[in-house]
Amino acid sequence: MSAARPLASPPSRSLHKGQQTRATILDAALTLASHMGLEGLSIGALAEVTGMSKSGVFAHFGSREELQISVIREYHTRFEEEVFFPAIREPRGLPRLRALFERWVRRVSVELDSGCIYISGAVEFDDRPGPVRDALVEMVRTWHAALDRAIRGAIDEGHLRADTDAAQMLFEIHGLILALHHDARFLRNDGTLVRARAAFDRVVRDHESPPAPTPAATPPPARAGRVRP
Repeated sequence: MSAARPLASPPSRSLHKGQQTRATILDAALTLASHMGLEGLSIGALAEVTGMSKSGVFAHFGSREELQISVIREYHTRFEEEVFFPAIREPRGLPRLRALFERWVRRVSVELDSGCIYISGAVEFDDRPGPVRDALVEMVRTWHAALDRAIRGAIDEGHLRADTDAAQMLFEIHGLILALHHDARFLRNDGTLVRARAAFDRVVRDHESPPAPTPAATPPPARAGRVRP
């Protein structure tokens, strides 16, 4: 009778270990991309940072382009977890829109020492068609669509005027974030967070519905005068 063959490791355990390894590589890749840009990513650099072999890193991604796209998607997932999902728990309308902007500002403030992949990636790939640019555009458009829905929700709730141009308001809000990132990260100006929040409040005031008029008080009934003889 032949000797029994050793049992292989359960597929779930092997799969779980592979997922953990991929997550570790992605985390390191995200850190590198935040500081060096997506173009700074390479299989070799990741192998050095993670202590893995190039072939080990390559086995999880297959190409530098796939690695870059995976980093973009991972960045977007974390962005949603930190900004989008907590904000949509707020009531529909202006409270939700304010929460989306405030959480966006907080994330930018944390990224000042590293960088925003959406912003740096737009600079790197704005004129370079291909799958990496397509992935960036898709993620940014997804975020813009969420903001657009929040603005239109505020219009529907009567918090913003019915004639509010949602696309224009979105353009202005996004512009505030770009200005914040530029002045805080590049120029190292003080007070940029305060200015960004003040500018957002001004944009909201420009589109806010006027308060409902207070009903006029009903005058007391006139007392009947005495009839003189």
